[in-house]
Amino acid sequence: MIMDTTIFEVLQTYDYEQLVFCQEKELGLQAIIAIHDTTLGPAAGGVRMLPYASEHEAIVDVLRLARGMTYKGAVAGVNLGGAKCVVRADPKREKSEALFRALGRYIQRLSGLYIAGEDVGTNAHDMELIGLETPHVFSLPAEEEVSDFTAFGVMQGIRACVQSVYGSAELQGRTVAVQGVGAVGSRVLRHLLEDGAVVTVTDTEQNKLDRLVAAYPGLLTSAPEEIHARPVDIYCPCALGAVLNERTLPELRCKIVCGAANNQLADEHCGDRLAQTGILYAPDYLVNAGGMIVYADSRHPDGFVRQRAWAHVSRIYGTLERVFARALEEAIPTYRAADQLAEQRIASVRQAKTLAIAP
Repeated sequence: MIMDTTIFEVLQTYDYEQLVFCQEKELGLQAIIAIHDTTLGPAAGGVRMLPYASEHEAIVDVLRLARGMTYKGAVAGVNLGGAKCVVRADPKREKSEALFRALGRYIQRLSGLYIAGEDVGTNAHDMELIGLETPHVFSLPAEEEVSDFTAFGVMQGIRACVQSVYGSAELQGRTVAVQGVGAVGSRVLRHLLEDGAVVTVTDTEQNKLDRLVAAYPGLLTSAPEEIHARPVDIYCPCALGAVLNERTLPELRCKIVCGAANNQLADEHCGDRLAQTGILYAPDYLVNAGGMIVYADSRHPDGFVRQRAWAHVSRIYGTLERVFARALEEAIPTYRAADQLAEQRIASVRQAKTLAIAP
């Protein structure tokens, strides 16, 4: 999504419902909430805090992420729409109770249309602060970590890919390059090692790598700018997006791309090019849907049930199999096959709602 046109033209092209700008000068709060689609239910999406270099960069990111959340909820089978919130601030230096409570008041004004959750740069404590001002924020029991469920979903995706390419979901001896070892990436790394994979890892924070190497003897490391080009079975992006672009695509030396990062494809053209290389791509918004699935489970009338949530996340494996089968049958890229599944569900629910209110 390139903002070379007016904001309203972008909203109309991709059918967004709202774009809300939030600011409080005294606190330095600059936040943007994008609500893409509420056909399936209230729009859910994390609060991402990053020191965006420009307003334009923040707008592009929140719009892309919100649309991805719509497709994530639709293809994952949950009754939530898609939204996102970005905060222009450095999460290492600029967090405060006052700032998150101010954001909570803006979220409250949306009257439940948007439900917030954790994302890059925010955590459960930040959500607690937002929750002091609004009930419209996801929360899990104190002993649960949403990243556990997201990482479990990523592992389901990796196994489905390995089964499709190699005829077995066994990971023993498979080589994997993991890019980014934050809350989700570090958990994916641990699962891979436990399953016998040979892992090369990178991160922009050297102290994280040092701790991992000390904890896991034999773990390989790579420079961040080289990780995508490692000769491995699986490239697993778990950091920020747009890592599959015109520069990196010709340098890939893997059979599979499957990771937790959002918006891995710089644009649809890159998705088409990736398919032409014969590399199997697991659509990111399906692979990383574990967090959204478990948040949806937390809204169940009986409350959060861990066993039920795990079972729902495990379905990512089967959904990916459906995506791969559809892509093969129709000779289309896997990202497009996933999009079609999501769009069909949204269209079906939208049509049912229209018929229900028809005179």
